[in-house]
Amino acid sequence: MNVRRSAAVLAATAVIGVAATPVAQAADPSPSASPSVAIPSGLYGSTDPSFDGVWRQSLALLAQDTVGVEPAAKAVEWLAGQQCANGAFAPFRADPAKPCDAKTPVDTNMTAAAVQALAALGGHDAATGKAITWLKSAQNKDGGWGYTAGGPSDTNSTSLVIGALTAAGEQPKDVVKSGKSPYDALLELTVPCDEDGGGAFAYQPGKKGQLAANADATAAGVLGALGKGMATRAADQAPTGSSCADGDLTPPQAAAGGAAHLAQATEKDGHLKSALAGSEDQPDYGNTADAVVALAAQGGAEQAAKPLKWLEKNGPAWAEQSGPSAYAQLIFAAHATGSDPYDFGGTDLVQRLGATGPAPQSAEKTADAAEKADSESDSDSASDDGVSVWWIIGVGLVAGIGIGFLISGRNKGQQP
Repeated sequence: MNVRRSAAVLAATAVIGVAATPVAQAADPSPSASPSVAIPSGLYGSTDPSFDGVWRQSLALLAQDTVGVEPAAKAVEWLAGQQCANGAFAPFRADPAKPCDAKTPVDTNMTAAAVQALAALGGHDAATGKAITWLKSAQNKDGGWGYTAGGPSDTNSTSLVIGALTAAGEQPKDVVKSGKSPYDALLELTVPCDEDGGGAFAYQPGKKGQLAANADATAAGVLGALGKGMATRAADQAPTGSSCADGDLTPPQAAAGGAAHLAQATEKDGHLKSALAGSEDQPDYGNTADAVVALAAQGGAEQAAKPLKWLEKNGPAWAEQSGPSAYAQLIFAAHATGSDPYDFGGTDLVQRLGATGPAPQSAEKTADAAEKADSESDSDSASDDGVSVWWIIGVGLVAGIGIGFLISGRNKGQQP
């Protein structure tokens, strides 16, 4: 899933946009471009953060936490400091000391992404609690969420919020508005099996209520229907009935149908395509990364093998041009499939991500802490079948040594 994008970005790049959903990530246009605002020292990325600051920071911190790297304190403080008093997050607040008002462009995508990151890092219960309260207040009567509070529900935003609810310890099925849960909203956005793209998710209904299959929305919808966030592991085994189903669907059935669509869409070339107006189809790297996570989460790592192989070969070069959120997406793909993020197609994604912002906690200190925890726990573990919990933690910390969704362009209306 990825960041979706602000109304301003959407207006300018409607054909590649995410109809206002940071679940889509707006492409980090040119890393070398001079930003129109000063880049805070705690922020990842060097491009103008006006439309994606919170998004790329959230993904960067979540990705680092996922691989056992402790982010720099000022990076975490920057993200937490972006929150408005009502609990919501906007893409970027140049002056966090200035209270948010009616003109502050808060949205569900930035808020949900920040919740997933802060919840994973721990120690931010008050902040995530306020954010969840705001998200619940923005829920629509169909059970879903739009990019902005009160906007029509879309698959990407609803799925992002489901991930945030899960991360915060909530049960999405119990978050109900007018008798509808988030899962009800997602099921209403699945394409019937007898229609083109059957089993996929639509971003939103068309003007006449028709549902058009959308790859980005489908990748997001699979995770949402599974109750998963952006950083998740592969399913232990492929569930039965991994294909499109009609009738009164259950969320797992909807996830299976969506995964089947993604598998078919990536079968030929190993990647999804982004159709830009006036140009030939080209690979959509961000959506392909999201598809890898969705396929693995629904049906196991083997189901994502082909697009993963393509991503390992082509993803690092894309991420180098696109910035921290792109590196984070690749790390999520590696994590979901059990691949090595320190050697992803020959690239150390963790080091590359860390180099785009403030250095994570000292590798030396991390190593020392791991060694100390290991030695101090040796005697404690003797009665535990020889396996020390602290030894396991130590290994995870040591593995993180070495350093440790710009919004990647999505085409909500034209992707296969």
